[in-house]
Amino acid sequence: MNIPAELKYTKDHEWVKIDGATALVGITEFAQGELGDIVYVDVTTAG
Repeated sequence: MNIPAELKYTKDHEWVKIDGATALVGITEFAQGELGDIVYVDVTTAG
């Protein structure tokens, strides 16, 4: 299994990669296989 060191993981198979003031969020390959279609995403804007 390839686990990139720059990613931080939750126990719910989500990950985040911080690059300066930007964060990239995703889910693991395992989670992708377990979930159906993603139909809603709620993104909160800082400030």
